[in-house]
Amino acid sequence: MSSVTVVGSSLAGLSTARALRAGGYDGRLLLVGEEDHAPYDRPPLSKALLAGEAQEDDLALLEDGEDLALDVRRGVRAVRLDPADRAVVLGTGERVVSDAVVVATGAHARRLAAGEGLAGVHLLRTLDDARALRADLVAGSPRVVVVGAGFIGSEVASTARGLGLDVTVVEALAVPLAGSLGPQVGAAVARLHEDHGTRLLTGDGVAGLRADGGRVCAVVLADGRELPADVVVVGVGVVPATDWLHGSGVELRDGVVCDARCRTAVPGVLAVGDVARAVHGWTGTHLRLEHWTSAVEQAQVAAATLLGRDAPAAVTAPPYVWSDQYGTRLQLAGRVPPGAAPEVVEGSLAERPFAAVWRADGAPVAALAVGLPRTFGRLRRTLRPPVLAG
Repeated sequence: MSSVTVVGSSLAGLSTARALRAGGYDGRLLLVGEEDHAPYDRPPLSKALLAGEAQEDDLALLEDGEDLALDVRRGVRAVRLDPADRAVVLGTGERVVSDAVVVATGAHARRLAAGEGLAGVHLLRTLDDARALRADLVAGSPRVVVVGAGFIGSEVASTARGLGLDVTVVEALAVPLAGSLGPQVGAAVARLHEDHGTRLLTGDGVAGLRADGGRVCAVVLADGRELPADVVVVGVGVVPATDWLHGSGVELRDGVVCDARCRTAVPGVLAVGDVARAVHGWTGTHLRLEHWTSAVEQAQVAAATLLGRDAPAAVTAPPYVWSDQYGTRLQLAGRVPPGAAPEVVEGSLAERPFAAVWRADGAPVAALAVGLPRTFGRLRRTLRPPVLAG
Protein backbone atom coordinates (compact mmCIF):
# COMPACT_ATOMS: atom_id res chain seq x y z
CA MET A 1 0.00 0.00 0.00
CA SER A 2 1.58 3.25 -1.14
CA SER A 3 -1.37 5.66 -1.28
CA VAL A 4 -4.42 6.31 0.92
CA THR A 5 -7.13 8.92 0.41
CA VAL A 6 -9.14 9.97 3.45
CA VAL A 7 -12.33 11.81 2.49
CA GLY A 8 -13.35 14.01 5.40
CA SER A 9 -11.00 16.14 7.48
CA SER A 10 -12.83 16.30 10.80
CA LEU A 11 -12.07 14.18 13.88
CA ALA A 12 -12.59 10.74 12.29
CA GLY A 13 -10.60 11.54 9.17
CA LEU A 14 -7.69 13.20 10.94
CA SER A 15 -7.60 10.47 13.58
CA THR A 16 -7.33 7.85 10.84
CA ALA A 17 -4.43 9.71 9.24
CA ARG A 18 -2.74 10.07 12.62
CA ALA A 19 -3.21 6.36 13.42
CA LEU A 20 -1.78 5.35 10.04
CA ARG A 21 1.35 7.42 10.59
CA ALA A 22 1.69 6.15 14.16
CA GLY A 23 1.45 2.60 12.78
CA GLY A 24 4.40 3.16 10.46
CA TYR A 25 2.66 3.98 7.19
CA ASP A 26 4.92 6.32 5.20
CA GLY A 27 3.20 6.44 1.81
CA ARG A 28 1.12 9.18 0.25
CA LEU A 29 -1.74 10.29 2.50
CA LEU A 30 -4.32 12.62 0.96
CA LEU A 31 -6.83 14.34 3.24
CA VAL A 32 -9.87 15.86 1.52
CA GLY A 33 -12.01 18.35 3.44
CA GLU A 34 -15.22 20.04 2.32
CA GLU A 35 -14.68 22.94 4.71
CA ASP A 36 -12.02 25.55 4.09
CA HIS A 37 -10.63 25.16 7.63
CA ALA A 38 -7.91 23.14 9.24
CA PRO A 39 -9.33 20.17 11.24
CA TYR A 40 -11.12 21.34 14.38
CA ASP A 41 -13.05 19.88 17.30
CA ARG A 42 -16.85 20.10 17.05
CA PRO A 43 -18.16 19.67 20.64
CA PRO A 44 -17.16 23.22 21.72
CA LEU A 45 -19.21 24.71 18.87
CA SER A 46 -22.42 24.51 20.91
CA LYS A 47 -20.78 25.34 24.22
CA ALA A 48 -17.51 27.16 24.90
CA LEU A 49 -17.07 28.72 21.44
CA LEU A 50 -20.71 29.79 21.20
CA ALA A 51 -20.52 31.27 24.69
CA GLY A 52 -17.37 33.22 23.88
CA GLU A 53 -15.36 31.26 26.45
CA ALA A 54 -13.05 29.69 23.84
CA GLN A 55 -11.34 31.01 20.74
CA GLU A 56 -11.27 29.31 17.36
CA ASP A 57 -7.59 28.46 17.80
CA ASP A 58 -8.55 26.43 20.89
CA LEU A 59 -10.49 24.02 18.65
CA ALA A 60 -7.50 22.97 16.51
CA LEU A 61 -7.13 19.18 16.31
CA LEU A 62 -3.59 19.28 14.96
CA GLU A 63 -1.13 19.71 17.78
CA ASP A 64 1.54 22.42 17.66
CA GLY A 65 4.46 21.17 15.63
CA GLU A 66 2.65 18.01 14.53
CA ASP A 67 3.57 17.06 10.97
CA LEU A 68 1.71 14.12 9.45
CA ALA A 69 3.09 14.77 5.96
CA LEU A 70 -0.41 15.13 4.54
CA ASP A 71 -1.37 16.07 1.02
CA VAL A 72 -4.38 18.27 1.82
CA ARG A 73 -7.32 19.47 -0.27
CA ARG A 74 -9.45 22.03 1.61
CA GLY A 75 -12.72 23.56 0.59
CA VAL A 76 -13.46 20.85 -1.96
CA ARG A 77 -16.08 18.10 -2.04
CA ALA A 78 -15.81 14.53 -3.19
CA VAL A 79 -18.52 14.05 -5.81
CA ARG A 80 -18.04 10.43 -6.91
CA LEU A 81 -16.25 7.21 -6.09
CA ASP A 82 -15.24 4.92 -8.94
CA PRO A 83 -14.80 1.48 -7.32
CA ALA A 84 -12.81 -0.17 -10.13
CA ASP A 85 -9.63 1.71 -9.27
CA ARG A 86 -10.73 3.39 -6.02
CA ALA A 87 -10.77 6.80 -7.68
CA VAL A 88 -12.19 9.72 -5.73
CA VAL A 89 -13.49 12.42 -8.07
CA LEU A 90 -13.42 15.90 -6.55
CA GLY A 91 -15.62 18.88 -7.29
CA THR A 92 -12.64 20.54 -8.96
CA GLY A 93 -12.53 17.75 -11.53
CA GLU A 94 -9.42 16.18 -10.02
CA ARG A 95 -9.48 12.38 -10.04
CA VAL A 96 -7.42 10.78 -7.27
CA VAL A 97 -6.58 7.06 -7.54
CA SER A 98 -5.43 5.32 -4.36
CA ASP A 99 -4.72 1.88 -2.98
CA ALA A 100 -7.30 2.54 -0.25
CA VAL A 101 -10.06 5.04 0.46
CA VAL A 102 -11.39 5.89 3.92
CA VAL A 103 -14.84 7.49 3.94
CA ALA A 104 -15.06 9.97 6.83
CA THR A 105 -17.51 12.49 5.41
CA GLY A 106 -19.63 12.66 8.56
CA ALA A 107 -23.15 14.03 8.36
CA HIS A 108 -25.11 17.16 7.49
CA ALA A 109 -27.60 18.82 9.81
CA ARG A 110 -31.26 18.36 8.88
CA ARG A 111 -32.98 21.55 7.74
CA LEU A 112 -36.46 22.99 8.07
CA ALA A 113 -37.77 23.60 4.58
CA ALA A 114 -39.68 26.62 5.86
CA GLY A 115 -36.47 28.30 7.00
CA GLU A 116 -34.56 28.29 3.73
CA GLY A 117 -33.17 31.73 2.93
CA LEU A 118 -34.47 33.45 6.07
CA ALA A 119 -32.08 35.52 8.15
CA GLY A 120 -31.96 34.50 11.78
CA VAL A 121 -32.50 30.76 11.09
CA HIS A 122 -29.49 28.66 11.99
CA LEU A 123 -28.10 25.15 11.96
CA LEU A 124 -25.12 24.21 14.10
CA ARG A 125 -22.78 21.68 12.57
CA THR A 126 -19.74 23.61 11.34
CA LEU A 127 -17.43 26.36 12.48
CA ASP A 128 -19.07 28.74 10.01
CA ASP A 129 -22.46 27.84 11.50
CA ALA A 130 -21.17 28.67 14.98
CA ARG A 131 -19.74 31.99 13.82
CA ALA A 132 -23.05 33.05 12.29
CA LEU A 133 -25.11 31.93 15.29
CA ARG A 134 -22.78 33.61 17.77
CA ALA A 135 -23.08 36.91 15.86
CA ASP A 136 -26.89 36.74 16.06
CA LEU A 137 -26.96 35.80 19.74
CA VAL A 138 -24.83 38.74 20.84
CA ALA A 139 -26.62 41.27 18.62
CA GLY A 140 -28.95 42.88 21.16
CA SER A 141 -31.31 40.79 23.28
CA PRO A 142 -32.86 38.25 20.91
CA ARG A 143 -35.67 35.88 21.67
CA VAL A 144 -34.33 32.42 20.84
CA VAL A 145 -36.38 29.40 19.80
CA VAL A 146 -34.56 26.07 19.60
CA VAL A 147 -36.30 23.37 17.58
CA GLY A 148 -35.35 19.98 19.00
CA ALA A 149 -34.44 18.97 22.55
CA GLY A 150 -31.72 16.48 21.72
CA PHE A 151 -28.17 16.96 22.93
CA ILE A 152 -27.19 19.66 20.41
CA GLY A 153 -30.43 21.62 20.80
CA SER A 154 -30.21 21.38 24.58
CA GLU A 155 -26.58 22.51 24.60
CA VAL A 156 -27.43 25.54 22.45
CA ALA A 157 -30.36 26.38 24.74
CA SER A 158 -28.08 26.11 27.76
CA THR A 159 -25.48 28.39 26.18
CA ALA A 160 -28.08 30.95 25.13
CA ARG A 161 -29.53 31.03 28.66
CA GLY A 162 -26.01 31.52 29.97
CA LEU A 163 -25.81 34.61 27.78
CA GLY A 164 -28.96 35.92 29.50
CA LEU A 165 -31.29 35.39 26.54
CA ASP A 166 -34.95 34.42 26.48
CA VAL A 167 -35.03 30.81 25.30
CA THR A 168 -37.82 28.43 24.29
CA VAL A 169 -37.20 24.82 23.27
CA VAL A 170 -39.77 23.07 21.06
CA GLU A 171 -39.74 19.26 21.01
CA ALA A 172 -42.10 17.11 18.94
CA LEU A 173 -41.85 14.17 21.35
CA ALA A 174 -43.97 14.18 24.47
CA VAL A 175 -40.79 13.46 26.48
CA PRO A 176 -37.39 14.62 25.19
CA LEU A 177 -34.81 11.86 24.71
CA ALA A 178 -37.45 9.21 25.44
CA GLY A 179 -36.21 7.17 22.50
CA SER A 180 -32.71 6.80 23.92
CA LEU A 181 -33.31 7.08 27.69
CA GLY A 182 -36.92 6.04 28.16
CA PRO A 183 -39.71 8.32 29.40
CA GLN A 184 -38.80 8.39 33.10
CA VAL A 185 -35.16 9.35 32.73
CA GLY A 186 -35.89 11.54 29.68
CA ALA A 187 -38.32 13.58 31.76
CA ALA A 188 -35.79 13.90 34.59
CA VAL A 189 -33.11 15.17 32.21
CA ALA A 190 -35.57 17.55 30.53
CA ARG A 191 -36.17 19.31 33.86
CA LEU A 192 -32.72 20.86 33.44
CA HIS A 193 -34.34 23.31 31.01
CA GLU A 194 -37.15 24.47 33.25
CA ASP A 195 -34.92 24.61 36.32
CA HIS A 196 -32.71 27.12 34.53
CA GLY A 197 -35.42 29.36 33.13
CA THR A 198 -35.75 27.83 29.67
CA ARG A 199 -39.30 27.33 28.46
CA LEU A 200 -39.84 23.76 27.22
CA LEU A 201 -42.78 22.94 24.94
CA THR A 202 -43.23 19.24 24.19
CA GLY A 203 -45.55 17.14 22.07
CA ASP A 204 -45.90 19.76 19.35
CA GLY A 205 -44.11 20.12 16.04
CA VAL A 206 -43.22 23.14 13.94
CA ALA A 207 -45.63 23.91 11.10
CA GLY A 208 -43.66 26.81 9.67
CA LEU A 209 -41.88 30.09 10.24
CA ARG A 210 -43.15 33.63 9.83
CA ALA A 211 -40.90 36.33 8.46
CA ASP A 212 -40.75 40.09 8.40
CA GLY A 213 -38.56 41.72 5.77
CA GLY A 214 -36.67 38.53 5.02
CA ARG A 215 -35.90 37.77 8.66
CA VAL A 216 -37.64 35.25 10.90
CA CYS A 217 -39.99 36.79 13.43
CA ALA A 218 -42.02 33.83 14.72
CA VAL A 219 -42.22 30.05 14.87
CA VAL A 220 -45.64 28.64 14.02
CA LEU A 221 -46.47 25.43 15.88
CA ALA A 222 -48.63 22.60 14.59
CA ASP A 223 -51.44 23.58 16.97
CA GLY A 224 -51.49 27.12 15.57
CA ARG A 225 -49.63 28.88 18.35
CA GLU A 226 -46.95 31.39 17.39
CA LEU A 227 -43.72 31.91 19.30
CA PRO A 228 -42.03 35.28 18.75
CA ALA A 229 -38.44 34.66 17.65
CA ASP A 230 -35.49 36.76 16.61
CA VAL A 231 -33.24 33.70 16.30
CA VAL A 232 -34.27 30.12 15.48
CA VAL A 233 -31.84 27.23 15.90
CA VAL A 234 -32.76 23.95 14.22
CA GLY A 235 -31.45 20.88 16.02
CA VAL A 236 -33.46 17.98 14.61
CA GLY A 237 -30.74 15.49 13.84
CA VAL A 238 -28.38 14.81 10.96
CA VAL A 239 -28.24 12.98 7.64
CA PRO A 240 -25.14 10.92 6.75
CA ALA A 241 -23.13 12.53 3.95
CA THR A 242 -23.33 9.68 1.44
CA ASP A 243 -24.77 11.27 -1.73
CA TRP A 244 -21.40 11.11 -3.48
CA LEU A 245 -21.28 7.32 -3.01
CA HIS A 246 -24.43 6.46 -4.97
CA GLY A 247 -23.61 4.02 -7.76
CA SER A 248 -20.25 3.10 -6.24
CA GLY A 249 -21.25 -0.34 -4.98
CA VAL A 250 -20.85 0.75 -1.37
CA GLU A 251 -23.93 -0.37 0.57
CA LEU A 252 -25.83 2.62 1.98
CA ARG A 253 -28.40 2.27 4.75
CA ASP A 254 -28.58 5.36 6.94
CA GLY A 255 -24.83 5.57 6.50
CA VAL A 256 -22.10 3.43 4.98
CA VAL A 257 -22.58 -0.22 5.93
CA CYS A 258 -19.36 -1.91 6.99
CA ASP A 259 -18.07 -4.76 9.12
CA ALA A 260 -16.40 -4.66 12.53
CA ARG A 261 -13.08 -3.77 10.87
CA CYS A 262 -14.67 -0.80 9.07
CA ARG A 263 -14.52 -2.51 5.66
CA THR A 264 -17.28 -1.88 3.13
CA ALA A 265 -18.44 -4.26 0.41
CA VAL A 266 -16.00 -2.58 -2.01
CA PRO A 267 -12.43 -3.86 -1.58
CA GLY A 268 -10.07 -1.20 -0.30
CA VAL A 269 -12.86 1.15 0.81
CA LEU A 270 -13.45 1.68 4.53
CA ALA A 271 -15.68 4.01 6.57
CA VAL A 272 -15.28 5.68 9.97
CA GLY A 273 -17.06 8.23 12.15
CA ASP A 274 -20.59 9.60 11.93
CA VAL A 275 -21.07 8.25 8.40
CA ALA A 276 -20.20 4.63 9.24
CA ARG A 277 -22.81 2.01 10.12
CA ALA A 278 -20.37 -0.58 11.38
CA VAL A 279 -20.74 -3.82 13.29
CA HIS A 280 -19.98 -2.79 16.86
CA GLY A 281 -17.82 -5.26 18.72
CA TRP A 282 -19.66 -4.66 22.00
CA THR A 283 -23.23 -5.09 20.78
CA GLY A 284 -22.55 -7.38 17.83
CA THR A 285 -24.97 -5.32 15.72
CA HIS A 286 -24.67 -2.60 13.10
CA LEU A 287 -24.66 0.84 14.72
CA ARG A 288 -24.12 4.33 13.39
CA LEU A 289 -22.81 6.37 16.31
CA GLU A 290 -22.51 10.14 16.25
CA HIS A 291 -20.09 10.14 19.17
CA TRP A 292 -16.65 11.72 19.59
CA THR A 293 -15.19 8.60 21.18
CA SER A 294 -16.56 6.33 18.47
CA ALA A 295 -14.85 8.38 15.76
CA VAL A 296 -11.47 8.01 17.46
CA GLU A 297 -11.96 4.30 18.18
CA GLN A 298 -13.02 3.49 14.62
CA ALA A 299 -10.04 5.39 13.25
CA GLN A 300 -7.73 3.09 15.20
CA VAL A 301 -9.54 0.02 13.87
CA ALA A 302 -9.48 1.26 10.26
CA ALA A 303 -5.77 2.02 10.43
CA ALA A 304 -5.04 -1.44 11.84
CA THR A 305 -7.13 -2.97 9.06
CA LEU A 306 -5.26 -1.08 6.35
CA LEU A 307 -1.91 -2.00 7.88
CA GLY A 308 -2.86 -5.68 8.01
CA ARG A 309 -2.76 -5.93 11.78
CA ASP A 310 -5.04 -7.90 14.06
CA ALA A 311 -5.37 -5.38 16.86
CA PRO A 312 -7.45 -3.48 17.44
CA ALA A 313 -9.77 -5.87 15.61
CA ALA A 314 -12.96 -3.95 16.46
CA VAL A 315 -14.40 -1.37 18.78
CA THR A 316 -15.20 -3.37 21.92
CA ALA A 317 -15.89 -0.69 24.55
CA PRO A 318 -19.52 0.21 25.31
CA PRO A 319 -20.78 3.15 23.19
CA TYR A 320 -20.23 6.38 25.13
CA VAL A 321 -21.54 9.93 24.79
CA TRP A 322 -21.57 12.99 26.99
CA SER A 323 -23.31 16.36 26.99
CA ASP A 324 -22.71 19.51 29.03
CA GLN A 325 -25.90 21.43 29.84
CA TYR A 326 -26.46 24.22 32.35
CA GLY A 327 -23.19 23.48 34.13
CA THR A 328 -24.04 19.78 34.48
CA ARG A 329 -22.40 16.89 32.66
CA LEU A 330 -24.59 14.05 31.37
CA GLN A 331 -22.75 10.80 30.60
CA LEU A 332 -24.27 7.75 28.96
CA ALA A 333 -22.61 4.42 28.15
CA GLY A 334 -23.97 1.17 26.73
CA ARG A 335 -27.34 0.71 25.06
CA VAL A 336 -30.65 1.21 26.86
CA PRO A 337 -32.94 -1.77 26.07
CA PRO A 338 -36.30 -0.67 24.62
CA GLY A 339 -38.94 -0.65 27.32
CA ALA A 340 -36.52 -1.44 30.15
CA ALA A 341 -37.08 0.32 33.47
CA PRO A 342 -34.17 2.27 34.96
CA GLU A 343 -32.70 1.36 38.32
CA VAL A 344 -31.69 4.53 40.17
CA VAL A 345 -28.50 3.71 42.08
CA GLU A 346 -27.66 7.16 43.45
CA GLY A 347 -29.81 10.24 44.08
CA SER A 348 -33.33 10.33 42.68
CA LEU A 349 -35.01 11.21 39.39
CA ALA A 350 -36.81 14.03 41.18
CA GLU A 351 -33.54 15.76 42.01
CA ARG A 352 -30.01 16.07 40.74
CA PRO A 353 -27.42 14.66 40.73
CA PHE A 354 -28.51 11.11 40.01
CA ALA A 355 -27.26 7.93 38.37
CA ALA A 356 -29.19 5.03 36.86
CA VAL A 357 -28.48 1.69 35.23
CA TRP A 358 -30.50 -0.51 32.91
CA ARG A 359 -30.32 -4.28 33.00
CA ALA A 360 -30.97 -7.11 30.57
CA ASP A 361 -31.15 -10.67 31.88
CA GLY A 362 -29.88 -9.32 35.19
CA ALA A 363 -26.69 -7.79 33.78
CA PRO A 364 -26.08 -4.03 33.56
CA VAL A 365 -26.05 -2.99 29.88
CA ALA A 366 -26.35 0.81 30.13
CA ALA A 367 -25.55 3.53 32.65
CA LEU A 368 -26.36 7.22 32.88
CA ALA A 369 -25.05 9.76 35.35
CA VAL A 370 -26.14 13.38 35.65
CA GLY A 371 -23.59 15.40 37.59
CA LEU A 372 -21.82 12.33 39.02
CA PRO A 373 -18.66 11.68 36.97
CA ARG A 374 -16.98 9.44 39.54
CA THR A 375 -20.07 7.30 39.97
CA PHE A 376 -20.38 7.07 36.20
CA GLY A 377 -16.80 5.85 35.86
CA ARG A 378 -17.49 3.05 38.32
CA LEU A 379 -20.78 2.06 36.65
CA ARG A 380 -19.27 2.16 33.19
CA ARG A 381 -16.72 -0.47 34.17
CA THR A 382 -19.48 -2.88 35.22
CA LEU A 383 -21.35 -2.88 31.90
CA ARG A 384 -21.72 -6.11 29.98
CA PRO A 385 -22.63 -6.61 26.33
CA PRO A 386 -26.28 -7.47 25.72
CA VAL A 387 -26.95 -11.11 24.91
CA LEU A 388 -28.22 -11.38 21.36
CA ALA A 389 -31.23 -13.57 20.69
CA GLY A 390 -30.33 -16.81 18.93
